[in-house]
Amino acid sequence: MATDGYPSTAAPSFAKDIKPYFDARDRDHMLNQVGLFDLWLASDVCNNYDGIRGAIEEKRMPIPDPWPDAQIQKFLPLFDAWKNGGCQP
Repeated sequence: MATDGYPSTAAPSFAKDIKPYFDARDRDHMLNQVGLFDLWLASDVCNNYDGIRGAIEEKRMPIPDPWPDAQIQKFLPLFDAWKNGGCQP
């Protein structure tokens, strides 16, 4: 919600809206243990959007504890909006 009381039309940003969903354990797993990409870099997450989205939707990610359904349902539309808005940093 924008400060004027109307919903914001700005695309979500990685730093404010997406990155906070991934904690240090999630990042370490994907970057250092699996060696795929950095969940704290907007460019890595954007480049791996389809795989990340599918893994979250299918509860294969984050490891070892996938999110509850309510968190997934909140995250996926936001993640889609971020991607559709051009993966804003």
